[in-house]
Amino acid sequence: MSLSFNTTYVFPKGFYSYASNIGIKDSTLDFAVIYSEKVCKSATMFTQNNYPGAPIIVGKDHSKNGEIQAIVINSKNSNVANGQKGIKDALETCQVLGENLGISHNLILPSSTGVIGVPLPIDKILNACKSVKQNLKEGNLDQVAQAIMTTDTKEKISFRKLKTNLGEGVIYGIAKGAGMIEPNMATMLVYILTDISVNSDLKPILKSSVDKSFHCLTIDSDTSTSDTVALLSNGLAGEIEKEIFQTALDEICIELTKKIARDGEGATKLIELKIVAAKSDLQASKIGKSILNSPLVKTAIYGGDPNWGRFVMAVGKVFDEVIPFDSLKIKIGELEVKNANKDTLSKMSEYLKSNELIFIEVSLNTGNITKTFWSCDFTEEYIKENAFYTT
Repeated sequence: MSLSFNTTYVFPKGFYSYASNIGIKDSTLDFAVIYSEKVCKSATMFTQNNYPGAPIIVGKDHSKNGEIQAIVINSKNSNVANGQKGIKDALETCQVLGENLGISHNLILPSSTGVIGVPLPIDKILNACKSVKQNLKEGNLDQVAQAIMTTDTKEKISFRKLKTNLGEGVIYGIAKGAGMIEPNMATMLVYILTDISVNSDLKPILKSSVDKSFHCLTIDSDTSTSDTVALLSNGLAGEIEKEIFQTALDEICIELTKKIARDGEGATKLIELKIVAAKSDLQASKIGKSILNSPLVKTAIYGGDPNWGRFVMAVGKVFDEVIPFDSLKIKIGELEVKNANKDTLSKMSEYLKSNELIFIEVSLNTGNITKTFWSCDFTEEYIKENAFYTT
């Protein structure tokens, strides 16, 4: 697969960060702070889960004016379902960090990820916040990408260098996510940092990219309680046209989406599904998610089972979107598999077994809309990972 993880990074100007282990669960990195020397123009999107984590509640308030200067993140504990104590802990984290950095606590975005329903080890976090400033390093964002991991097996990073009116700037994105993933108006944890400015509102730019990428991703159909995506721009490298910025941001978000899907818990295959000839974006989304959320489809892909009927089932179970069966077309790789003969089924099985990147195309023939989605297969390892998650 062409999904190698680059280890030579170019960081945006004016961003500093710190990552460490503070003993929340184990000896891996579990605490991080990102700080900009200048207040950033920002856009944020959050989970629509009805039980959002305390950092989501606080983060929505702190980011409502479109300005953020720092992000504080802990992994291994999501600070969800902890009531008013959870909100108090998230606020106190921002207050103590703000004092240490010399900025308003309202300019800090908090994030937590990990197990739900366990009180935050707040004393450890507050102690860490008190010494952040002296430990900040310029750039260092690859370390933050490691610190935000939970069941991820590798950090997820994507960046682009772009020409600006002052020279050159960078858009740098990091993400985490491997399970409990089907974004709903947001995504797992994603932080996109740039020293490039755009003479436009960032919110619609971010939403446009999210709609093409993270909103087209599913691993297990579960929308997290902690999903956050944040875009921060300090503008230190100059300005570019909105269209150029949008294109680069789209590329970064799609690349991060693929990396999350490929690193799904227990996954062995990345699945790219293209729904073509749909009558609307909504129809394409309903059918696409129905196919990729089907355990029967995902396990068949894992095992190399040429059971094309499972794709038919997944399309047909979307009751309010009746697709004429005669016009439905299904391709696995380059193979037309609907009503396949024995030879085609054998080739389909071989394709599924021998490739780590699986291409699927389903043509609905109800209109002219095309949309692409990403997911992964289901394996025994996914069951093991989640059967013993808290132990």
